[in-house]
Amino acid sequence: MSRGIVNLGILAHVDAGKTSLTERLLYCAGVIDEPGRVDDGTTQTDRLALERQRGITIKSAVVSFTTGGRTVNLIDTPGHPDFVAEVERALSVLDGVVLVVSAVEGVQPQTRILWRALQRLRVPTLFFINKIDRRGAGDQRVLADIAERLTPAIVPMGTVRGRGTRAATFLPAATADDVAVRLAEHDDAVLAAYLAGPANIPGDWLREKLAGQVRDRLLHPVYFGSAITGAGADVLLSALPELLPAADGDPDGPVAGRVFKIERGPGGEKIAFARLFSGTVSVRDRVPFGGHGSGKVTAVSVFADGGAERRGQVTAGQIATLSGLPGIQVGDGIGTAPGRTDQHYFTPPTLETAVVAPDPRDKTRLHAALTELAEQDPLINVRQDDRRQEIYLSLYGEVQKQVIDATLVTEYGLRAGFRKTTPICVERPVRTGEAEEILHGPGNPFLATLGIRIEPAPPGSGTGFRLAVGHQAVPLYIYKNVENFAAAMEQHITGTLRQGLRGWQVVDCVVTLYRSQYSVPDGPPATRDRLSNPQDFRKLTPLVVMAALRRAGTVVCEPVHRFRLDAPADTLGALLPVLARLRAVPEVSATGDFWCTLEGDIPATQVHELQQQIPTLTRGEGVLESSFRRYQPVQGPAPSRPRIDDNPLNRAEYLLRVTGRPGGQS
Repeated sequence: MSRGIVNLGILAHVDAGKTSLTERLLYCAGVIDEPGRVDDGTTQTDRLALERQRGITIKSAVVSFTTGGRTVNLIDTPGHPDFVAEVERALSVLDGVVLVVSAVEGVQPQTRILWRALQRLRVPTLFFINKIDRRGAGDQRVLADIAERLTPAIVPMGTVRGRGTRAATFLPAATADDVAVRLAEHDDAVLAAYLAGPANIPGDWLREKLAGQVRDRLLHPVYFGSAITGAGADVLLSALPELLPAADGDPDGPVAGRVFKIERGPGGEKIAFARLFSGTVSVRDRVPFGGHGSGKVTAVSVFADGGAERRGQVTAGQIATLSGLPGIQVGDGIGTAPGRTDQHYFTPPTLETAVVAPDPRDKTRLHAALTELAEQDPLINVRQDDRRQEIYLSLYGEVQKQVIDATLVTEYGLRAGFRKTTPICVERPVRTGEAEEILHGPGNPFLATLGIRIEPAPPGSGTGFRLAVGHQAVPLYIYKNVENFAAAMEQHITGTLRQGLRGWQVVDCVVTLYRSQYSVPDGPPATRDRLSNPQDFRKLTPLVVMAALRRAGTVVCEPVHRFRLDAPADTLGALLPVLARLRAVPEVSATGDFWCTLEGDIPATQVHELQQQIPTLTRGEGVLESSFRRYQPVQGPAPSRPRIDDNPLNRAEYLLRVTGRPGGQS
């Protein structure tokens, strides 16, 4: 039954000990005989050869164990920011999360990014402060760090003894006072009981109240420990079934699920990892997915006791792998779930690179291999420029590029060349622009009228769409209703805006379709023609959008990261000229007798070079952290990106390509 299942995510900044904690929980639950070690490449969840070689998690992995009479499906996610897309997909299927924070480093940039996503998704969260056995570990300092930089709604569930030593331990709270005081902030019944006498509060009752506030995200318990020594892991393990909400969903209801991962089996077949929210899917069932296809399930494996077991079906609340669905994609809904989820909780990639096959005979194989990799990570956004015979990939960083390069060699036997990484810029409209194309008007070969207005919107607002025409302007014989017409036109318009005047995606604007007309086979002989069809509207849209965008004008903006650099104070003189050369702008600085901290902005493309120079400039002691902050207008000449569409900026070229006739004439 789903009431006995918790789908749990382990999230953290890279090197906080997330995978080691997963190993320790599996050991405490009796699934494995001894915890594996990341450094030795012996962990259960880092199964890829590249993960074992590099000592980092690249792909999300699912393991299962039982504790407190409840099945826990644990998803170990990458901590490195280059693989945040894996985390994003896992978040959509979780009931709760353990957010791991290092007792030495405290809250780090990726910790803050993850926390914001968890807040937006309203996921109940526990904290585990790891590495209490390490030199430099803190407890009260890290609690203050969490309260200041993440949330003050925390309560420590015990105390640390022997901090910073191999003998460090975590002692569960001997008194309920601290917990009761925090619960009373949101619960009058707890407040009354506390005022009447804390010693008389029943422990089970208080635990139920705590679980309720965790489910409602009003309070976040904090546990301490060491994944390496095992300190505190058993306490955390026992808390998971008590405090985190169980998966809900009716096994007899309509089928609804979500695909969060795609792998390829030994024979090249697709294997979809999915969470089922409602209903039951059995082998040989035909299920619709993504709003674009359906397929017959040929095999089901449900996660249990450390691995995946072949079963005849998967029911609501469970995570399983499904085979037999060749057209399925990451993010697809299954059954009655929404067709796709393209909502992003983290910033999409801000860098890109061109990939070329050194041997021209490998071009087709290279494209096929990258397309398969894009099935597993759609955000790498494979784009092919047929005219230049180049393939482009979107990236989060250089580590991701290195992993893709190594994957092509090890899994596909392909060696590829990668061009220099460049920023993925965006274009923002400067002012309002309008354009129209009139049915039967000069030079318009399409049987449609469109009037489109593009207006600037606040930074970070994305692209909005408004339909400002009535039903009389909509060919209902095609679209059935105004809503369908609006959805189709929004898709055509946003698709066109993926490449602006200089080839970059257009963002932060509102597009209004304020005029529309279609053709009917009656009326005056001079204008009588065939019925309009969907292709008329689809093919006319790019011409009108680009004409409106030309009148609006655009400014090209580049991605900028926020950085924090901690380094020995006597290296500051060497650091500042390098920061200036890389166009970094320090805004906040703090200098002590032995240490200095610089915070500021730096173009995304310069982060990797700065990271490479830090060890030399700081005698190996400097630490650089960075995360995306915003887009800002490019200083100097605006960069352009090669177009890979039919180029609606050149009317004659566009009409020739989409109609096959010069000028689009019939």
